[in-house]
Amino acid sequence: MKILFTFYNPSGGMETLNRVRCEALAARGIECHLLYTHPGEGQKNIRNIPVHIIRSDEALANLLAAQAFDLIVVCTDIELAARIRRHGYTGLLVFELQGLGQIEEARAVIADFSGRIRLYTDALLYPETAHLRQLLREHLPDMPHYCFDDPVGLANFEYTAYPARKYPVLAWVGRLQANKNWREFLRIGLQLLKVQPLLYLWMFQDDTLFDPEEKAAFEQFVAETGLASRLILYSNVAHEHMADYMSIIGDSGGLLCSTSMLEGFGYAVAEAMLCRCPVLSTDSDGIRRLVIHNQTGKIYRLGQVSEAATAAASLMFDQPLRASIRRNGEQHIRRNLNPELYVTRFLQMYSTLSRR
Repeated sequence: MKILFTFYNPSGGMETLNRVRCEALAARGIECHLLYTHPGEGQKNIRNIPVHIIRSDEALANLLAAQAFDLIVVCTDIELAARIRRHGYTGLLVFELQGLGQIEEARAVIADFSGRIRLYTDALLYPETAHLRQLLREHLPDMPHYCFDDPVGLANFEYTAYPARKYPVLAWVGRLQANKNWREFLRIGLQLLKVQPLLYLWMFQDDTLFDPEEKAAFEQFVAETGLASRLILYSNVAHEHMADYMSIIGDSGGLLCSTSMLEGFGYAVAEAMLCRCPVLSTDSDGIRRLVIHNQTGKIYRLGQVSEAATAAASLMFDQPLRASIRRNGEQHIRRNLNPELYVTRFLQMYSTLSRR
C-alpha cells in the first residue's frame, strides 16, 4: 500500500502531523510519501520519508504516473486536489482540514470549497474539533466524514531532565499573525513580571512565515513596553530539540501559554504536556481535547489577561497542583493521542472507502 500526504509547505503543526503519521504507518509496512508545493524550514525535520517539492503540472503528472498511489490525502489545498484529478488519478482522494483560523474565515473557506470538494474528492478527514465538525456537516452532509484525533509522536519526543534554570520561563509557540494572538501572550507576561520579576518570556516561531503588519506591530509593542530585556526569540528550532526546550521550561517552574483565538488541534500544547510542561490555554475549541481545566492544564477566557495571569501564577506557585497537572497531562497525551491508535483509525477509514 502506498499513500501520499500533501500540504502547502512543511512548517508548523502540519509538518509534525505528516511526519508522525508517516512514521507510524511505516511501522505497519505502509509506504508513505509527502508532497509540498513550496519549500519550508520544516524539511530539516524529515528523515527516511520521500519528500517531493512540486509546483509544476509536469512534475506532478510524472510523480502520479511513477508512484501509483493507493490513497492521496490533500490538506486544505482544493486546487491541488483538482490538479491531481486532471492528471488522471482515479484512486481514493481524501480532503483533509486541520484548522482554518477563526470561525468566520473557516466558514467562508468551506462554503467556497464545498462544490469542488464534492467533485474531486471521496471523503473528508478532520480532527475532533467542534467548529470543523459543525461547518463540514452543514455544508457537506452527503459526503463520508472521518473525524479522529491527530497523533503525537511518542517514541522520540519525551521528557528529559536537565539542570534547572535559575528563573521560570513563560513560553509561546506560533507565528506572528492575528489568530495566534501574540499580543495577549506579551500582556500576560507583563502582568506576571509584577509577581515574578525573574521571569523570562521565550517565543518559538518560524521567522520565514509571518504577517508583515503583525511583525511590525510586535516590534513596536516590545519597544514601547520595555520587554526586550526579558524576551528571548527562537526561530526554526529543529523539532527533535523542542522536547528538550519543553522539558527545560517545565523544570524551570514555568509553563507554556497558548493564546490562539481558535485552534483545530494544537501540536505545541500536546507536545508540551508530553514533556511535563504545564499548559495554560485559551478555550479555543480543538484544545479541549487536550486541556481539561485543573486536571491536565488550565483554560482561561480569551481576552481576559488578568484571569490568565492569575491562572499562570497558580500553575507556577501551587506546587501540589503543578505536580498533578504535569503528571496527568503527560498520561493524557500518551493514552489518547497514541500514533498506533491513529493508524488503526486511519486504516479503518481506508478499508471502508475501498469497499465503496
